[in-house]
Amino acid sequence: MTDQVPALLGRSAAAAALDADITAAARSDAKVLITGESGVGKEVAARLIHERSARRQQPMVALNCAGVPDTLLESELFGHVRGSFTGAYRDKPGIFEAANGGTVFLDEVGEMSLRMQATLLRFLESGELQRVGADRPVGRLNLRVICATNRELMQRIASGEFREDLYYRLNVVSLLVPPLRDRPEDLPEFIDHFLRHFAARHRLPTPQLSRDARAHLLSYRWPGNIRELKNVIERVVVRAHQGEVTVADLPPEVARQPILLQPAPPASVAEPRQALADALARELFATLTEGRATFWQAVYDPFMSRDLTRDTVRRLVALGLEHAAGHETGIVQLFQIGRNEQKRFFTFLRKHDCQVGPSPRTGQGGGRPPTKGSAAQVA
Repeated sequence: MTDQVPALLGRSAAAAALDADITAAARSDAKVLITGESGVGKEVAARLIHERSARRQQPMVALNCAGVPDTLLESELFGHVRGSFTGAYRDKPGIFEAANGGTVFLDEVGEMSLRMQATLLRFLESGELQRVGADRPVGRLNLRVICATNRELMQRIASGEFREDLYYRLNVVSLLVPPLRDRPEDLPEFIDHFLRHFAARHRLPTPQLSRDARAHLLSYRWPGNIRELKNVIERVVVRAHQGEVTVADLPPEVARQPILLQPAPPASVAEPRQALADALARELFATLTEGRATFWQAVYDPFMSRDLTRDTVRRLVALGLEHAAGHETGIVQLFQIGRNEQKRFFTFLRKHDCQVGPSPRTGQGGGRPPTKGSAAQVA
C-alpha cells in the first residue's frame, strides 16, 4: 500500500498488538524488519513508525528493491558520480543521502542479490556512504533503516540466497503484520473506509452496499490482503449502479461466494466476529438446504483446511436445529445427508466440538449428538 493513513485501521486484538509494536519501535532508532504476506500494509506500518518517531519532521524515502534491476539498485541507494557508467552524465545522490536525518524504507529486501546484500551490510556497519564511481566516501549519514519482506528469510539463508549476517543486522526490532484473514472483525471498518476514500477520490457519492454484496465481501478470504481489498472497493465504487453496490458489481472470485438469503444480525447488536460467523452460517444453510453443495463440500472440507471457524459451524448446526425443532433426523434431512453418512456427520460434530446445547446423557456440551425431540441452544 502506498496511501498514507493517519492511524492504523482495525479494532481487533491483532490490530491492537500491531499498533503497540509500532509505537514501541518508534521510541528508538533501532533497525526494524517488517514481515508479512504481500499486500498486508507493511509500508503503512513503516510510515507509522516514522511518523511517531523523533525523526517525523525529517524525510522518509521508500524504495521497492524488487522493482529496480540489480545493475541500477546500487546507484539508486548510494548515488553515483559523473562518468561512473554509461548514461551517468552528472553526479546524482542516492536515496540514503536524500533521507539523511530521516528514515529509509527498503521494501522487498529479500529480493536483493548477494552482491547488493554485501554492499548494504558494509554501509550499515560503517555508516559511511560512497557513491558509485567515487574514490572515497562522502561521509557518515544519520538515518534510520526500516526493511520489509514477504519472504521467509530463514529459508533463504538455509538455501544460500540471503546473508545470515545481514539478517541479524536488520532484524533488531521484528514486526509481523498479520494477513487480513486473521483479523476478519476488522473487515467492516476497512470496507467502509475505502468506500469513503475512493468515492472522494473519484468525486462520486459514497455508495451503499447491498446486504448480499456485503456478505460476499465479508466471507471472501482475501488472499491478496488489503491491497486486493482496496482494488476491489475502488472497482465497485466506480461501477455502483444508482449509488448501490450489488453482487453484480463484484469481481467473479468474490461473487462466487454463496448469497446471503436470510438477514444477519445488525453489526450494532452483535460483535463483529459473531456477526461474520452468523452471516457465513446463514449462507451455508441456504447452500445446503437448496442442494447447491453437500455438507462435506461446503462445510467439512473448508473447516478441515481452516477456512471455516468452529463458531460458524456451531451456528450452522444451531440454525438447522431451529428449523428442525431440535430433531436430529430433521437436521440431517435439511442438510440432505444420506443415511449412510449420518454417523460420520455426528462423529465430526462431536470430535471437533461443533455441537450446540447439552448432551442428553451428560448434560454437558461436546457429548453425543442430541436425540430426537431434544432442544438445542447456541453454545
